[in-house]
Amino acid sequence: MTDVRPVTESELPDWHRALNTGFLNPPTPTPEQLQARRPQFVPGRLLGAFDGDRCVATYRSFAQEITAVGGAVLPSDGISNVTVSPTHRRRGLLTRMMSQDLTAAKDRGDVVATLIAAEYPIYGRYGFGPATWATEWTVDVPRAGLDPRWSGPADGGRIDLVDGAEVRKTGPELHDRVRRGQAGAVTRADLWWQLSTGAVRSGKEWTEPFFAAYRAASGELEGLVSYRADDIWQAKQPQNTADVSWLLASTPAAERALWHYLCSIDWITTVKSDWRGPDDLLPLLLPDPRAARITTQADWLWVRILDVVRALEARTYDTAGTLVLEVVDGQGLAGGRFRLDASPEGASCTPTGESAELVLGISELATLWLGDESATRLAALGRIEDVREGAAQLADALLHTPRRPWCPDIF
Repeated sequence: MTDVRPVTESELPDWHRALNTGFLNPPTPTPEQLQARRPQFVPGRLLGAFDGDRCVATYRSFAQEITAVGGAVLPSDGISNVTVSPTHRRRGLLTRMMSQDLTAAKDRGDVVATLIAAEYPIYGRYGFGPATWATEWTVDVPRAGLDPRWSGPADGGRIDLVDGAEVRKTGPELHDRVRRGQAGAVTRADLWWQLSTGAVRSGKEWTEPFFAAYRAASGELEGLVSYRADDIWQAKQPQNTADVSWLLASTPAAERALWHYLCSIDWITTVKSDWRGPDDLLPLLLPDPRAARITTQADWLWVRILDVVRALEARTYDTAGTLVLEVVDGQGLAGGRFRLDASPEGASCTPTGESAELVLGISELATLWLGDESATRLAALGRIEDVREGAAQLADALLHTPRRPWCPDIF
């Protein structure tokens, strides 16, 4: 029988070979890949499935924080690097690794688990639900209607080109400010900054990006962007694209200034965004929003609730109401019947024997928790049961948020 267990540090090369195989990369890990991976090795948090002495499935979890609606920061179990080798599919290896990790996460006191799903159908059966969505935009710069003579922000702020060392120095604090004000955002490890600025190489071909910083008139850093550009000319005319790797802004002014900057670079005729929030300001920042078209829109952060009480009590509510929820959890980690008493002053969530008013799976609760999905829509789809007439509408009034949640990170 295939053995599922934590990986030792000496087994990291074999684990990485299985990881590369699962992601269709050249199998043998390079020294650079192993060097970049070693800081992520935490005993007990890298799992592998071993057939004899060969690793045939991989799984990594790590300590993370997620921002709930209203700004509360909760401990979460970040999950990544999930693969099963093609020789060992359909043998329950992912189920065994997932069960082992989620049980450990609940025992640690993590409120939720999170992941970015490569394939949609896989993770719902483990209690995960898509909780945020993301959108990629492509901007036709000549059509955007921006002033081509733009020479900088008119609000007293300024934009400067900076290098990777400056980004590593100032970026983490900016990201921390942004993520604490954005429902669905998660923590970003120091290794992320090193990889994104070239201080650590993962073995892939590295091309240094440009980095630009926006500082307000006060001098405070409010925005950073990383982008690369190609070099394409047709009939002696530039047809170049600025491809944004990531853009962080703590204020609308910073966001406006950085997008305007990108669209004003000489020879750039197209700007491709990173993965933005589904209701991002970008298209409406342009005089002609039709110059920005959606190139991709997809589910992004998936959430698995491990503690219903803490998850619902941690977030804020814009209106008052009481709702009795029957939460069905096939894995037995977080199900039960709960009475939610919520108001703008706070919320309490307690186990109860009262009759359920709304019956839903743990996946559906995760989808609703960050405020993005509509309970009324899920009821229409037959995914939740509106036992008491009007319960789904009340759930929407309590849980839905004016701005949609967004996770700026992939992990």
